[in-house]
Amino acid sequence: MAKYTDKIIYMEGIIVEVHDGAVGIDLKGRLGFLKIPMRMLISDYEIKVGQEVGFNMSFIEQLSPDVNEKYISNIQKRQEP
Repeated sequence: MAKYTDKIIYMEGIIVEVHDGAVGIDLKGRLGFLKIPMRMLISDYEIKVGQEVGFNMSFIEQLSPDVNEKYISNIQKRQEP
């Protein structure tokens, strides 16, 4: 469980990639790149490269120093030939 209170921050970005299942967004302010599933983008318009998006985001908090071995195992299985 998170230890800190939520601080919601409004952010904006520009769509730089549009694929069948995902959208790539460059965040304004040189804050990086975010790729999200298409189903997470709410839009009344056809999605196109160059359009602006806005969203609310909070900080990401590490919940524990422990490693989830199940996830590590699944990642390793996907990487095996």
